[in-house]
Amino acid sequence: MEHPHLSVVSPEYKGEKMVAELVRRIGESVQTITPDYEIILVNDASPDGTWEEVLKACRADKRIKGINLSRNFGQHSAISAGLANAKGDWVVVMDCDLQDRPEEIPALYAKAQEGYDMVRARRVHKQFGFFKKLSSTLYHSVFDWLSGQKTDPAVGNFGIYSAAVVREFNRMPEYARTFETLIRYLGFNQAFLDVEHAARAEGKSSYSLRKLLTVSFNSSIASTNRPLKMAVSLGIWMSVLSLCMALYNVIAKWSGLITLPGYTTTVFSIWFVGGLILFVLGILGLYIGKIFDQTKGRQIYIVKNFVNFE
Repeated sequence: MEHPHLSVVSPEYKGEKMVAELVRRIGESVQTITPDYEIILVNDASPDGTWEEVLKACRADKRIKGINLSRNFGQHSAISAGLANAKGDWVVVMDCDLQDRPEEIPALYAKAQEGYDMVRARRVHKQFGFFKKLSSTLYHSVFDWLSGQKTDPAVGNFGIYSAAVVREFNRMPEYARTFETLIRYLGFNQAFLDVEHAARAEGKSSYSLRKLLTVSFNSSIASTNRPLKMAVSLGIWMSVLSLCMALYNVIAKWSGLITLPGYTTTVFSIWFVGGLILFVLGILGLYIGKIFDQTKGRQIYIVKNFVNFE
């Protein structure tokens, strides 16, 4: 199939027990749209038997295609691998845990036919546990604060995107990448559709609170220079505060309020200013590190195996 009408891209990680059900439900859903489709399953070096299950699905149906990455590059790089090889006029991106319900694909497609380049799913009632909801809220709060943007916690990767959107997405070579951030940057004519969010079919999410906060910070650094501006603002306000304190000390000395210079105040000031300098240098170091990673020009992902690709 050289040019399918619809492609479905799903990154796979610890999805051994969900692959067969995922493929079955996607197939049943997209058949109501067109028989001319492909399902691209990207194994992100999952440590379980996920790739073996992907191979079984590929052998059963040539419309199911497998990509096996050489190591774990992360969810967003795996999505990028799938999109780089998707040939459909429309491309659906969805996770493998079946919380994104394949049965919502026809509704997303129908909405896109109203004249939208992309339709993104908005999960009305997220089926997450307390800690997952907390980590998701913290992720978006940290990202919004650092980036100066306003994101919707109910909107994730799940959605349908035109070939034009996918083509422009594939042209962005960012090494530090998150799908949602890059899609938001592209613009295009988009809509949102409320969908039902299901409970996870098997296991638990591989995203811990620490990993989510790390992704939030890295994506903020990669997409905005606001932390640098905040560091400049902090430096200006500290200079103003220091000037005020200096004027106060001069006036207090002349008026006799200070009879003995304060050793504790001096030590505190040194430690505080030293910590502030290290903090600002740390922000600069993070940006320099991202520049270093980008200028090396290394692959965003490396494919070990292709299955059912021409």
